[in-house]
Amino acid sequence: MPLQLALVVLLLGLGMAYSARAGKLTVPAVWTGGALGLLIYLGAGWSGLASLALFFGLGTAASAWRVADKRRLGLAEANRGRRTAGQVLANAGVAGILGLLAGSFASAAADTLASELGNLYGRRYYNILTFKPEQRGLDGVVSLEGTLLGLAGSAVIAAAYCLGAGWGPAFGVLLLAGTAGNLADSLLGATLERRHFLNNDAVNSLNTLVGALVVALAG
Repeated sequence: MPLQLALVVLLLGLGMAYSARAGKLTVPAVWTGGALGLLIYLGAGWSGLASLALFFGLGTAASAWRVADKRRLGLAEANRGRRTAGQVLANAGVAGILGLLAGSFASAAADTLASELGNLYGRRYYNILTFKPEQRGLDGVVSLEGTLLGLAGSAVIAAAYCLGAGWGPAFGVLLLAGTAGNLADSLLGATLERRHFLNNDAVNSLNTLVGALVVALAG
């Protein structure tokens, strides 16, 4: 066990160094991510770390994809796409605290791909509450393409989990968890976030919490 823990710390250290050097995370976010990674390993082992790494890779790739177009359209993330400590906690905090990481990451991956890629490849955008056409990029606005891309993100996390834990009902549960979390994110965006009762980080945290709760209830 001490040797495995030392290996985990080494891998986390390398990941932290890369994230800082490549400008993927702010310095506080680097240390926050490292601490959460250790918590996730202690709570869920190697499969937990694999889910964290996979989510980080998917999210980073989605954020960087056609970033010039996103900036031109006013859809790019602030801070030049560098994740802050608050964003790291919002996306991975629930997994680190509860250990129900697969559902949390399925939700986080669905939301990230739905927003980052849905705003690029969607054709028609609707308010999730009224289904009336609205401008893309607004809180609570969805598209069919973005929803399907979010489902694909959940499927990747679910497949990675099942490769380690075995195929079975878990795959469908994680797809449901990711979809539920993504739906909750859009509903909260159209209501509480638009009214400035919640900020984006709080909505993301609740999104991942919904995913974790779906897995807990299904179990």
